[in-house]
Order: sequence, then C-alpha cells, then structure tokens
Amino acid sequence: MIKVGSKAPKFSLQDQNGATHTLSQYQGKKVLLYFYPKDDTPGCTVEACSMRDNLSVFNTITLAVVGISTDGVASHKKFADKFQLNFPLLSDEAKIVVEAYGVWGKKSFMGKEYMGTNRMSFLIAPDGTIAKIYPKVKPDEHAAEVERDVAALSAR
Repeated sequence: MIKVGSKAPKFSLQDQNGATHTLSQYQGKKVLLYFYPKDDTPGCTVEACSMRDNLSVFNTITLAVVGISTDGVASHKKFADKFQLNFPLLSDEAKIVVEAYGVWGKKSFMGKEYMGTNRMSFLIAPDGTIAKIYPKVKPDEHAAEVERDVAALSAR
C-alpha cells in the first residue's frame, strides 16, 4: 500500500500522441498523477477540463499534470482532441500502473460489482516521494484542492 512519504512507483506509458512518459523524466518537479476511470464520461470530462482550465496556474507553481486510465492511446487521443486537453493522458491498458498505485479495485454501479479504476490522485514531490494522496476525488473541486496543497508543499 502506498502512503505519504513512500517512493512513487515508477512507470513507462504512452500518451495520447504515442510519446513515452516515465516517472524519471519528471524528477525534480512536482507532479500530479491523477487516475480516472474512463475517457469521455461525465465525471472524467469534468475533471479533465478542470485540469485543462487550471494548467496555466499549475505551470506557475511548477506542477506537471498527468492523467492515467486503462483506456488505449486512440481513445485518449480522441478524448484529448475533443476537449482540447493540453497535458499528457497515459494509457495503462495492461493495468500495471493502476495496480502499482492501488487504484484498481472493486467498484459498483446500479447494484452490480465490477473491477475498475478508482478516481484517485497522487501529488509527487520533486524528490519522487508521495507528498499527498487524494483517495476520494470530487472532479469539480480537485484542481483547486491540488493548487492549495502545492502551495503548502512549496512553502516547506
């Protein structure tokens, strides 16, 4: 189980444009890894658009934003193009990273249980450790919450 202060699990995944991203390329930067269930669904769209709309603020506080779901590269490309998302959406079809971060698990919808990605985020400090875990993300409030936490992290 990942906890605050532990090293963030490494990853190597492709984004919506086919470029490979690794955790090590973000070394020395603050990173928000936000995991979301599915491209182009209501809650995921609200969250992604909120991240997009706040990216200029995140850039001024030197925070890299990276979305991850188990959807494929083509799905991410369509989603990013449709909503003009200006940050990487990484594809974890093999479910390696969602399992490493502990976000893959049982979910329920209309009385049916199934396995899926839980909406969670991880704020990673410049040294590669987990600075904050967001276990129950509210899509419309998350960007503002992250901005406050990054300011606090920067003040340390």
